[in-house]
Formats: sequence, structure tokens, C-alpha cells
Amino acid sequence: MAASTTTAPQDHDAIIVGAGFAGLYAIHKLRDQLGLDVQAFDAAGDVGGTWYWNRYPGARVDIESVHYSYSFDEDLQREWHWTEKFCAQPEILSYLSHVADRFDLRRSIRFGTRITSVTWDDDAGLWEVRTDKGDVLRAPYFVSGAGTLSVPKKPEFPGVDTFAGEVYMTGNWPHEEPSFEGKRVGIIGVGSSGIQAVSELAKMSGHLTVFQRTPNYATPIGNAPTDPEEEARDKANYRQIREASRNHFLGVPYSDVQPSALAVSAEERRRVFEDRWNRGGFRLFIDAFQDILFDQRANDTVAEYIRERIRERVKDPRTAELLCPKDYPYGTKRPPLETDYYEAYNRDNVELVDVKSNPIAEVTPRGVRLADGTEYELDCLVLATGFDACTGPLLAMNITGRGGRKLAEHWADGPQTYLGLMSSGFPNLFMITGPQSPSVLYNMPLAIEDHVDFLADAISHLRENGLAVIEPSEDAEREWVRHTNELADATLLPNSPTSWYMGNNVPGKPKRVLVYLGGAPAYRAKCDEVVRNGYEGFHLTARGALVGA
Repeated sequence: MAASTTTAPQDHDAIIVGAGFAGLYAIHKLRDQLGLDVQAFDAAGDVGGTWYWNRYPGARVDIESVHYSYSFDEDLQREWHWTEKFCAQPEILSYLSHVADRFDLRRSIRFGTRITSVTWDDDAGLWEVRTDKGDVLRAPYFVSGAGTLSVPKKPEFPGVDTFAGEVYMTGNWPHEEPSFEGKRVGIIGVGSSGIQAVSELAKMSGHLTVFQRTPNYATPIGNAPTDPEEEARDKANYRQIREASRNHFLGVPYSDVQPSALAVSAEERRRVFEDRWNRGGFRLFIDAFQDILFDQRANDTVAEYIRERIRERVKDPRTAELLCPKDYPYGTKRPPLETDYYEAYNRDNVELVDVKSNPIAEVTPRGVRLADGTEYELDCLVLATGFDACTGPLLAMNITGRGGRKLAEHWADGPQTYLGLMSSGFPNLFMITGPQSPSVLYNMPLAIEDHVDFLADAISHLRENGLAVIEPSEDAEREWVRHTNELADATLLPNSPTSWYMGNNVPGKPKRVLVYLGGAPAYRAKCDEVVRNGYEGFHLTARGALVGA
């Protein structure tokens, strides 16, 4: 029998998963500000989180760079220079590497290590964490910064392993950039990642075949080099910008939204759409009219406007119609932002294949075969097939709470959380930007700071009051799930047949809203109320000893 590689248990105050925006800030907050003994893990070889893995051609942030950054350190945000309005993946990775260096965070992270199980020991009041390297660690607090979009969805068709050419996943792109020059490239999927990749692959490939099942409402990102004068103004007013951002639904300081697309004339409505389209970013989605996500008739006006613009940009009428979404409302999937995406289909080397009417049957050694027997021969296959969003990263860690109850069992019918941050039966387990929090419908760095600050304050409250465990009550969790579902039902979000917002992009995954739709300001007000009322909805108990106490 082979000797076990398992080491003796190592005790810490907190174990943190992830070395992206969430994990890095959690290390800094708990280690440097609270003085806790923390140990973090990441499967990657360095910091970056989703930006370490998603380095496909065209990968770029969809929130303006000046807002998609930490706000916790005044010197950091004033000193860092972004070169573009919407920065690309390499620059975000450089930023996070700079943050890790600036606050000496790497010394608390074990890279190239994946968590295989997380188990609560009720007698000891500790989480026991095991890794794929044989490590065993124990800590009273477990903090997941594993992210919302870090587990790629498995392809729904067979044969990928048989393909004789090169296979790439947008969510796990190689660090050595592959060459597509002169090659026949196929890409499956036209969500945000696929749309960004198509724009660049069209320029790199000998021939690009895009396999599209569901077209998307892609709108211009409006990227440009950073304007020095605008940057200087932003840095001089960062405090006001951050305050305005935190008081906005999406976490950006937009302020031009009008009440209703139906309350204005067709001419005024068109003027607003044109203005937001030209200004780029999420302005058309979130800064045009308030009723777009709530009223089908209002949504129809913007959906038809986008279809008109697609038809203007794509020369071939048949291709243009295939690219026009018609069977779900705008904004019920993450609205993709693009640069020259539609113009890619005007190139002689790009072909669009409709796999909704003629589905993919299998990947063969030579390429992709459709249901009618048509086979597309390829040298390279790119999978942009999306993610098992929000819940996937948490369930992948094999978490077991009180009484041996697995998180997968607790969430068998969909996620059940309180504030999108904790779950009943899983004491001291914090899910940064977890399901049923604003998370992906909020500016992620600010959402992360809100959650980490909340959990850090909760831990401080426990320590200062001789307490050891915080856990949501079943009633509070049940009410939060009801509330998030009620908010979703008041919108058009459930009307999308396949949206990762609802979890129904993954076959067999329960359909339940994964995001809090009340907006970041309302969410933060609720969290403040919970704390003000003595952590209302939580059980706080004195069980277990703290390592660093």
C-alpha cells in the first residue's frame, strides 16, 4: 500500500479560496487589518482569478476601467494608470499583480492547489479543509472567493476528446498564445466571451466558422485610449465617483436614466437609444429607461432598435437575420459588449452556422458534424460554451456542513442563502458575491469590497463579544430566497429560455434566480439594517476556540 501524502493538520484563523479580486482583498482585510492568521489557495499559478484563466483573444472588461478597480486604498486608486477606457485582460492581470506586490499578499497564498473537500467539525467548531496536494487545514472561518464565473460549463455534445486538431476553451486559455494563421477555426458559443473572441479570431484565422445556437443583443463597448484630462478629473474626484457608484443599481455613476420608454415620443425614445448606443458600455441597458427590464412593451422598443442596428452593420440579409435575437427580451442574458463583432461577418473568411435549426450532433476527429450529417472540417476548435455560474464554484469544493449535510443536497432545488453570503447549516462559511447577492449585476470590485467588509465586521463582532459562530437561521434564509424570487418574477428575467442568471443554461441545473435584482443600494441598506439590529436573521453562539485569540 502506498504511503499517504496527507500531512498533519495545520490550524489557522481563516482559510480563503481564490487569488482574484475577492481573495486578494479578503487576505488584506483579514490578515493586515484584523490581524488574523490566514491561508489562501488558488488552483492557478499566480494571482488574477478569472483574469488568469480568461486570456483568450479579445478578453476585456465590460465596466469602465476607472470603476472596475479597488476603492479601499486611496493611494492605490490615485496612482494606478489605466491605458484604456475598457482595459484588456493583460492590463487587469498586471493591476492585480501590482496589488499583490504592494500589499505582500502572495506569501499567504499557495498556488497550484485545489480544494477537494471542506467539512464542518461541530464539536471543534472548525472547518477541516483538504487539498489535492494532501494538505489538511483547520480554521473556524472559511471564505470562498472562488468567483461566480470560474467553472466552465461542460459541452453538451459528445466527441470533443476525439477531435484530432487543437481544442481551446475561452475560460481556460493557454498562456502561450496559439497561432491561428492560415488555419480553419471553429468557435462554438456567442455569449460575451465568444463575441469578444470572434472579433479577433476573424482577423487571425485562415477561415472562421461560428456555430451559433442563440444570437445575442451585442452593443458597442465604446472603447478608446484613456483621455489624460478625464483621468485627472476622475482622480481628483474619486471619492465622489465611488459614492455615486455605490448608490447606483449597477455600481457605476450613470445618472441619465429616464422613467419609461413608453412615456416619451418615438422620436425622443430614438434619440435616447442613439445617445446611449454611441456612448457605449452598459448605458443602453441600464441608463436609458427604467422600465426596460420590467415591461415587455418597453423592452420591445430597445430590442427592435438593436435589431435595426445589426441589420445596418451586416451586409448579407440572411446572416443579419440569424444574428438578430427574437425569442427572448433584451437584458435577460448578460448584455454583451462588442467592437467590430458584426463587421466580422462581412469578411470573406467568416461563416455563420445556425445550430438551433440544425443542432450539433457531435465533434468528430475531423471537425463538427450537425444533425443533418453536414460536417465542417477544422484545424482548431474553440469552446466558448459558458459557465456553471455562481453555484458551480462552490459546489465544486465538496462542502459538507452540520450533521454531514452537503451543500449540494441543501441546494438540490437551487441555491438557498441569506443575503447571498451565507447558508443555514454551514456556520462561518462566507460566500463572497455568492448566489442571490447583487454580484454580477453590480460592479464586481465594489460588490467584493462590500461582502468582505461585512464578513470582516461580523468576525470582529464575534471576537469582541466572546462568540465563535455565526450562521443564518432557516427562517431568514427561507425569507431571503422568497424575496429574491419575488424580485425576479417582477422582471422579465425568467422569460429567457437559457440564461445563466437563472441557472438554466446548464442541463439539469435547477432554474432559480442567481442574482439579487433589487439593486446594490437596496441590498447594502438591507445588510446595514441586519447589522444594526444585532445581526438579525443570524444565530451567534459561543462555541469553539479561536486560534489567534
